[in-house]
Amino acid sequence: MEKIKLLYIGNNPDLKKDYAIDESVFEVEQKENGFLAFSYLNTAKSLPDVILVENDLKGINPYEFSKSVRKNSQFNSIVLLVFSKQIPTKKESEKSLKIGIDDLVTKPFSFTAFLPRLQFLIDYRKNQIQLNRNKSAKRTIPLEKRIFDIVFASLALLLLSPLFILVAIAIRLESKGPVFYASKRVGTGYKIFDFYKFRSMYPDADKRLKEFKKLNQYAEEVPEIEEIEDCPKCKALGKPCSQLLYIDGKEICESQYLEIKHKKNAAAFFKLKDDPRVTKVGRFIRNTSIDELPQLFNVLKGDMSIVGNRPLPLYEAEQLTSDQWSERFLAPAGITGLWQVEKRGGGEMSDEERKQLDNTYARNYSLWYDIKLIFRTIPALLQKENV
Repeated sequence: MEKIKLLYIGNNPDLKKDYAIDESVFEVEQKENGFLAFSYLNTAKSLPDVILVENDLKGINPYEFSKSVRKNSQFNSIVLLVFSKQIPTKKESEKSLKIGIDDLVTKPFSFTAFLPRLQFLIDYRKNQIQLNRNKSAKRTIPLEKRIFDIVFASLALLLLSPLFILVAIAIRLESKGPVFYASKRVGTGYKIFDFYKFRSMYPDADKRLKEFKKLNQYAEEVPEIEEIEDCPKCKALGKPCSQLLYIDGKEICESQYLEIKHKKNAAAFFKLKDDPRVTKVGRFIRNTSIDELPQLFNVLKGDMSIVGNRPLPLYEAEQLTSDQWSERFLAPAGITGLWQVEKRGGGEMSDEERKQLDNTYARNYSLWYDIKLIFRTIPALLQKENV
């Protein structure tokens, strides 16, 4: 098996030990800063598969270094990993995804544990380059499906234009602010685009997101580091069950820290039941799915299809880059799809179930399959609960 070429940028003299680098798997090159790394990249006979960047680089910070790497198309095959000083926030994750960083990692870090995901990221980068080289693969949506989308969306917009006017008037009468709402979403092949909806929330809804985070329908309650009790494994053994860490001034074993970190990242989707940020008009257009109609413009632009997997917000998509769940992004992004037909409004749905349905659609989609889902969507439009 060919070794994975790793370029480490930082000054840790014990990086192989600290990051559990197996020399039978990795071929390591180390540079102290970004400038030396660029000099190496521009003269190396073969490029590294992976670059791991410390967060305390001298001369150029890891984000600026990553931007410079992504500006050079010849480095597109390289997986970029950057250390974060703490568990990445939503803002930090969004920033890194836009730059082109493949993953933010935190210490303690083990390449042995990370290897399956790293292998997926390497393969994904190489596959994306192959797709870009193949001119026939530039069309991510099959031709017959694209023609159907254009015809369907055009007719729908023409027939629904009176409804658009009425909804626009109702939204403006209830609250000040724009009629339409645009947010960045991730669709087919991790493509980022502006996603359109009728505005159903008060204008300051995004600012209040953190306030209601604990009401997330998909998340289980996870205590903060300072609130957790002593590790039961450590108590049973009478000694630390793993290496001791000091996080936010609290002593915690590595095993318990990693478990909490996993739980914090487990709920990849965010949705509130009876969301207090939603207006009265917004609740009605959500329950009838009228708020989704402006996505017909996304369909005409080619960002989406009529039927497909829902495009995700940046912070959700960033958490679904594992080998198990990345398959959903191989399918077209859509207004409606298998998830909406099978589960919408039914409640009691885990994010695991939703991702499984997305993967099922990615494996089976076709024009005739889409038409069947469209007919099944009609009775699913009226939801049973306010979500």
